[in-house]
Amino acid sequence: MSEESNDHSEREYAEQLLKTGRLLEGAIRQAIQALQLEQGSVGLDAGCGIGTHTIQLGEAVGPGGKVTGLDISPGFLDFARKTAQQSGMSERLDFQQGDMLDLPFEDKTFDWVWCKDSLWPGQGKDPVVGLKEFARVVRPGGLIAVLYWSSQMLLPGYPELEARLMVAFTETTPYLKGVPPDRHFLRALGWMQSVGLQDVGVRSFAADAYAPLAPEIRDAIDTCLQMFFGNLEPHVSQEDWALFQRLCNPESDDDLLKCPDYYCFLNYSMFYGKVAG
Repeated sequence: MSEESNDHSEREYAEQLLKTGRLLEGAIRQAIQALQLEQGSVGLDAGCGIGTHTIQLGEAVGPGGKVTGLDISPGFLDFARKTAQQSGMSERLDFQQGDMLDLPFEDKTFDWVWCKDSLWPGQGKDPVVGLKEFARVVRPGGLIAVLYWSSQMLLPGYPELEARLMVAFTETTPYLKGVPPDRHFLRALGWMQSVGLQDVGVRSFAADAYAPLAPEIRDAIDTCLQMFFGNLEPHVSQEDWALFQRLCNPESDDDLLKCPDYYCFLNYSMFYGKVAG
């Protein structure tokens, strides 16, 4: 892929994340509130992407706090810096390029680490290595929180279709396909225990929406549908693909998002633990 093509792909994905973030915002804010981050604390947003959650974390730690957003993508970081400037919180936010599996920070730098939808297994990557790095840079007694999308229902009334689409999604997604059971992302409690974190636990938070849908929420749901299922045509039956297309087509009489009883949800699971000491 050329550098120009890669830049376009990053911008397109950043726009998708911005749209879906409007649907997920409530659930993510609930998760951040549940952590009860101390005012004035110093934290790391590992795999910060476009910086949306870095800003929310900055709000949580208050004017005396500091949050560093780290991502491997320069394009995402440029997007994040611009968003941070617009938020008016640039003074408490910093962004740095780096790899979460080899963090460019000294030991015991942070009070906590947050990581959402970034510490995935697969393609030769071991998420336990990432958790060890998180534990290295967090002070004794500090908190580590890792969040993952864990389930969804976007096609109400069509559970069999959505189940078949999810099978195809699983079989074609690098962080799901062929991953050993103990490295599946919903086994993260075991990863935390293996690196010596204490008081480990998990909580779930739901993002949901129902009719009538505001235009920006409809756009967010449509983007979610395309991100999950939009590239699966070669991997499902013609009948399933045709039905999915009708259900997601604003010009179709079968458009689900126009239904007066439409309802959907996405669940997020937050795995957390404290560094020993």
